[in-house]
Amino acid sequence: MSEPIKNRYEFVILFDVENGNPNGDPDAGNMPRVDPETGLGIVTDVCLKRKIRNYVETAKEDATGYRIYVKDGVPLNRSDAEAYAELEVTEKNVKEKKKSDPDLDRKIRDWMCRNFYDIRTFGAVMTTFVKAALNCGQVRGPVQLGFARSVEPVVPQEVTITRVAITTEADAEKKGIEMGRKYIVPYGLYRCEGYISANLARKTTGFSEEDLSLLWEAILNMFEHDHSAARGKMAVRELIIFKHDSELGCAPAWKLFDSVTVSRKDPDNAAPARSYQDYIVSVDEAALPAGVTCQRMG
Repeated sequence: MSEPIKNRYEFVILFDVENGNPNGDPDAGNMPRVDPETGLGIVTDVCLKRKIRNYVETAKEDATGYRIYVKDGVPLNRSDAEAYAELEVTEKNVKEKKKSDPDLDRKIRDWMCRNFYDIRTFGAVMTTFVKAALNCGQVRGPVQLGFARSVEPVVPQEVTITRVAITTEADAEKKGIEMGRKYIVPYGLYRCEGYISANLARKTTGFSEEDLSLLWEAILNMFEHDHSAARGKMAVRELIIFKHDSELGCAPAWKLFDSVTVSRKDPDNAAPARSYQDYIVSVDEAALPAGVTCQRMG
């Protein structure tokens, strides 16, 4: 793998949904998540990381160094066991190996970071084995996301649907159609803020410039291969990237996030927004602190 990144970054993702459910809440009948105090829609960080992982897996197809650790159908300790097999460590000899090689824990962790893109990026808890002596450690990743919130309140709607195909023979004798329901957000523009630590990349995971380019690509395309009836029309509209000229950064993240404003194109129009064109996104680049540059992608 190439050298770790040398610059700190912050970024803002703007994405929207039209007639879809961006992130259902299983504790509320899979209704779109909403902040009850403000009415703003919510999409969790875990949901967005899943989309990024899925894109990397689709684009790289398990290429060396770009496998995905947290994925459907693969137990975590199966992947952990690969690191032990590579370093010829077993449940029986792990204690002896650690006594003879004090750096064994780091070597196991580094093997996992080299081989799994999402560990290098987001980190992972790899203490999946029952015996405490046999694990791959814990890694805090350099890339972190916050929850996404909608720019304006959203009003989830419940839509009743019908189906003429009856499930069982017994039901077919009693009825001709079946009823169902789905929840949608008619339109919502969501904003998510993220952070990238060059310090953690250098000290722990080795997150590189190639990994960074792939992350931007994955963010811009994370909904393009994830369309479904439930998620409707979803798209990343813009990715705004702030790059510091040093590893530790030149300004607090909140100052950079505050420079990004999303406002209604026609503030006198009281009708609810129904498209991205109803908004204006602006970045006050003149107010950016020295040592910080801004790039807009989308």
